[in-house]
Amino acid sequence: MLVPPSFANCSKVLTFCAGNRSEFARAVTLISGQVSFDANVSVSVFETNIRVLGGLLSAHELASDHALALMPEYSGALLTLAEDLGTRLLPAFDTPTGIPFGTVNLRSGVAEGETTVSSAACAGTLLLEFGSLSRLTGDARYERAAKRALLALWARRSRLGLVGAHIDIGSGEWTHRDAGVGTSVDSYFEYLLKAHALFGDPEYLMMFFQAYSAAKTHLARPPWYVDVNMDSGSLVWPIFNALQAFWPALEVLAGNVRDARATHAAFYGVWRRYGLTPEGFNLAEGRVQDGQRGYPLRPELVESTLYLARATGDPHFLDVGRDMLASLERTRVPCGHAVIGDVESMAPRDQMDSFFLAETVKYLYLLFSPGHCASPLRP
Repeated sequence: MLVPPSFANCSKVLTFCAGNRSEFARAVTLISGQVSFDANVSVSVFETNIRVLGGLLSAHELASDHALALMPEYSGALLTLAEDLGTRLLPAFDTPTGIPFGTVNLRSGVAEGETTVSSAACAGTLLLEFGSLSRLTGDARYERAAKRALLALWARRSRLGLVGAHIDIGSGEWTHRDAGVGTSVDSYFEYLLKAHALFGDPEYLMMFFQAYSAAKTHLARPPWYVDVNMDSGSLVWPIFNALQAFWPALEVLAGNVRDARATHAAFYGVWRRYGLTPEGFNLAEGRVQDGQRGYPLRPELVESTLYLARATGDPHFLDVGRDMLASLERTRVPCGHAVIGDVESMAPRDQMDSFFLAETVKYLYLLFSPGHCASPLRP
């Protein structure tokens, strides 16, 4: 099995390559002095965890790394903020199943009448950040809550080993029984493997390979993946959706480079056809899926290209990255890059999500940074 670089090391790579230590220090100072989470605002537990909490923890580890000496005067203010935020998210986990509500108010907790339906991805995409927060602070509550949510999801998998898209956090009953590797489920697989890589717990590795085996058995239509009923395995949607494009990167981490290459080639073929990947491509009809015609600047296919370049050393993946970079130039507008509403008409929308800078551009930067893709990963 290939072992991924740690998240801290990935961040260090960016810092060293960019060489912009002063800007990092300025950002830490600004955040430490001006950010407060004492706000009467309701936020997504999933998005706040992976972007805000994860960002604070990563920046804290960079700032407190004495070997890097980025901020000799740093005293842990970002970890204090992270702990405050984590505590404000904890009320979402106070449910009969332990699976959290999808939304929580940072000041008052879960609002009365909040929906009890949550996605599998929300329940399964918490452990890296909450586990890291517990280990950095010594407060076990965060990791305990995230692990309880993950195990609750795991306990409710079907006899085929599959989880559905949405679940009722009160009753534990599935409300949407479609299983796939994309929308509403994707990072459930990712966090199982990466939790093992980060924390070294063999339980997560066992869970990952069982989930991975179920996906390969019931969801794979090589080189594609489809959505099926989680109980019967019968086909529901013969659709490639853009969030599936992380899968080749995950397969690289799992040591299956051969299948990763084949699936990446299929997904990249959709990109080549339109210049970008639509949110949905109908495999049965060979066309963009109605209602899923846009490209919101997603990073997943770029991420998989980076991982395959690292794993194989094949210059083909640098050529793929150049093609993607050229395509993304078509989304450029005076103030940044615009979401494309329709990949066939290339009609732009007045929107640019944070993940474009945090992920899409970052992966391209790493792909083309000298030394980062020159040598393949070793088992």
